[in-house]
Amino acid sequence: MPQDTQESRLIEVTDATFATWVLAADRPVVVDFWAEWCPPCRAVSRHLAELAEEFGDRLRFVTLNSDENPATTRAYQVMSMPTMMVFRDGQVVGSIVGSRPKNHLRLSFARHLDG
Repeated sequence: MPQDTQESRLIEVTDATFATWVLAADRPVVVDFWAEWCPPCRAVSRHLAELAEEFGDRLRFVTLNSDENPATTRAYQVMSMPTMMVFRDGQVVGSIVGSRPKNHLRLSFARHLDG
């Protein structure tokens, strides 16, 4: 199982660990669906790593390689890379498709925090 540590705020999940890290999470979770062949995914990943530090324990950030984990990618009908989905209590409550500036991502994710 991936480690949720201060040193590594972006947690790699798979089809096998998705339910544990995302659906059963005790806080909102941002899932980054990405692929090796996707250049914009690299920029988004850097933004998410920085945002994970900013949000700390209020939001969990996970990444899922869509090519290596097709079951979850299909289940959530991810058709474009990158796609970020916000889950709360096991349900999708928001999504962003395509690369966006870090400030746009920050504001979008902050809407899903309590109080």
